Amino acid sequence: MSELNVAKALLEAGAVRLSPKSPFTWASGLKSPIYCDNRQLLGHPGLRGAIADALAVRAADLSPTLIAGTSTAGIPWAALVSDRLNLPMAYVRPEPKRHGMGRQVEGPPADGHRVVLIEDLISTGGSSLRCVDALRREDAVVVEVLALFSYGLPQADEAFQKAGVALQVLSSFEALSEEAATRGILDAEDAAALQEWRRDTVAWSRHHD
Repeated sequence: MSELNVAKALLEAGAVRLSPKSPFTWASGLKSPIYCDNRQLLGHPGLRGAIADALAVRAADLSPTLIAGTSTAGIPWAALVSDRLNLPMAYVRPEPKRHGMGRQVEGPPADGHRVVLIEDLISTGGSSLRCVDALRREDAVVVEVLALFSYGLPQADEAFQKAGVALQVLSSFEALSEEAATRGILDAEDAAALQEWRRDTVAWSRHHD
């Protein structure tokens, strides 16, 4: 499944919304001209299956022995991929539980495993890398973070490089922008606004606050 086909799926499912003139507010408080909710794909069996197949093909190339999903949005994709590859699955919480066994990595013990960590979306990369750290503390080898989509923010690239973990995405910001322009969703002014936002999300947010 090509980057453009994944971008088409995201737009068809209503998973990505673009609104440079009336920006969204992220949980962090930052303003953004783009909002991604890949959970919308779960309601489209055909698209869901195609995405899961694409994730499984890419994961299989890495010879993992365990598939992990980030909690919560990465869990369904990890389940679909692990089922296709007939591999054990775990999921990783943002932080350890404060009761019971106090675990952060739930499922089979991760020590000694080659792990592909499935994420639905990469923004700054912080939440994914906290999950990578949790797996590493259990003596797992995280061979890659595999995500459906990334905003392509420079700070995410820097964070993954610093952490020494590979990142692969099914579709990119560039592919999405191209497909949105082809469909007439973005005009030239809106496309320029998206590029400006990606270069400096904080400055763009302040300007549109």
